[in-house]
Amino acid sequence: MTGAPTHPQSKWLEAELKYDSRVVGKHEVVMTRGLGATVWDESGRSYIDCVAGYGVANVGHSHPDVVRAVKDQVDRLMVMPQSLPNDKRAEFLTELVGVTPAGLDRVFLCNSGTEAMEAAKKFAITGTGRGRFVSMKRGFSGRSLGALAFTWEPKYREPFGDAVDNRNVDFVTFGNIEELRAAVTAETAAVILEAVQGEGGVRPATLEFMQEARRITQEKGALLILDEIQTGFCRTGKFFAAEHYGVVPDGMTLAKAMGGGIPIGAFVMTQDVADRMPAGGHGGTFGGNPIAMAAGVATIRAMKREGMAEQAREKGEYFMERLRAVQSPKIREVRGLGLMIGVELKEKSAPYIHALEHDEGVLALQATPLVVRFLPPITISREQIDAVVAAFERVLSGVNPRAERQAQLAAQAAAGETAQGEAIQTE
Repeated sequence: MTGAPTHPQSKWLEAELKYDSRVVGKHEVVMTRGLGATVWDESGRSYIDCVAGYGVANVGHSHPDVVRAVKDQVDRLMVMPQSLPNDKRAEFLTELVGVTPAGLDRVFLCNSGTEAMEAAKKFAITGTGRGRFVSMKRGFSGRSLGALAFTWEPKYREPFGDAVDNRNVDFVTFGNIEELRAAVTAETAAVILEAVQGEGGVRPATLEFMQEARRITQEKGALLILDEIQTGFCRTGKFFAAEHYGVVPDGMTLAKAMGGGIPIGAFVMTQDVADRMPAGGHGGTFGGNPIAMAAGVATIRAMKREGMAEQAREKGEYFMERLRAVQSPKIREVRGLGLMIGVELKEKSAPYIHALEHDEGVLALQATPLVVRFLPPITISREQIDAVVAAFERVLSGVNPRAERQAQLAAQAAAGETAQGEAIQTE
């Protein structure tokens, strides 16, 4: 949402709208605090957060273990390049390799999912000596010029013309085994895919497609690289979505939830892939910095100790069961895996996402023009899930409880019945 702020008295919103690049559309609210699956705006209004920083806050906002680890590390050491070994980096690498699929025991550290995809692209080229790639229609791989080549949606690529060189990328229909088999050749360095397409509408891959992708790439000598940036770290009910399919890729791109809210990224790969990159062939200033490493250690340990993969599985099943019980002719399908859930509507989803936020205090995401995407922290309670579903049902039916309450208070005031100390709240 963009436009004039609803609360023009907010100096924070005014400043952000004045100085921001305007590349990202802004909501008309200023968030100032979060805990678990709840966030608060500057006025103190609470929201159930089913955005979680686009899938970052899997362990919840301000998880106490992550907060403590970051505070302790800031007091000790904040910056150290990867050329100089660091105790917290070594600790993080040990924790990370301890949860990745067997054989993925070499790690390139960076700061984001897009950076992880850029690394994957370079490691695939040096690892195979090939230069072509296969990516998925409706797939999303990031917004840098290199990662954009793998991103299907033309609107992300077209403004940059020939600078986005995807002439060496073949796009196939997600789930179509015959198209994939035809596209992978002796020139293919890697197949890039998400086990669950997020931006593409929250679409889980079939077991057959994932297993055939592994078989085809092995037959052709190409790498299989899974984008686990959004699906990783317990989001889908397993530590990594690949585990649902019994598939071990040659590499995985990781980011988002891995740092508990601190910027972080990684490309994990086999030793063979890592060893083929020439020394100095890739790098980065802030990758593997001690603060991110401390946050990552605390995050992974919290996920294991609190059984967050199982929590996501159980809560995701409950969430989808409740959503499927909603009686609305506007719903076409509810789908997802774990707590990565999409509700496809028969009409544009944006008005309902706006109503959820504005009228109900629920934050949700769009995934394609028709899909409402729910990505709550794994710490969300069943009571909060019930509240989200009830709110969603109300907005689908056109009920606005805040407007009804305002009308009720106005009627009471007109009749001289307004309770002492109760004021009519206006937007």
